[in-house]
Amino acid sequence: MSEKRQLTLPIVQMAKDNDEFRNVIWTGNETQVVLMAIPSGGEIGGEVHEGHDQLLWFVAGEGEAVIGEVTSQVAAGDLAIVPAGVFHNFRNTGPGMLKLYTTYSPPEHEPGTEHATKAEADAG
Repeated sequence: MSEKRQLTLPIVQMAKDNDEFRNVIWTGNETQVVLMAIPSGGEIGGEVHEGHDQLLWFVAGEGEAVIGEVTSQVAAGDLAIVPAGVFHNFRNTGPGMLKLYTTYSPPEHEPGTEHATKAEADAG
């Protein structure tokens, strides 16, 4: 899916329809919107974004969020907030895909970035 130039998007449906690990759909000067799909048993991977806040909205599936020293369950309808400089990881603990959309402020990835799988993203 290529980046969108529209300024209104059916983001929940787009996230539910997405099957790619990472799909950057919009990049502005200060914010970026990315769709993500994590397979059962998979994870985003532990990381820290220096200088980037991240918000993650979950639209399908269930998982575990580790943000700093706090671990909690996440499911459709939940929002996770990751302040800049805080370690975080998200794991899919359910039987189906864990689907979400996320924002980075400022942008974290090159505009138009697409990774079908975590392995592709890690190689990248």
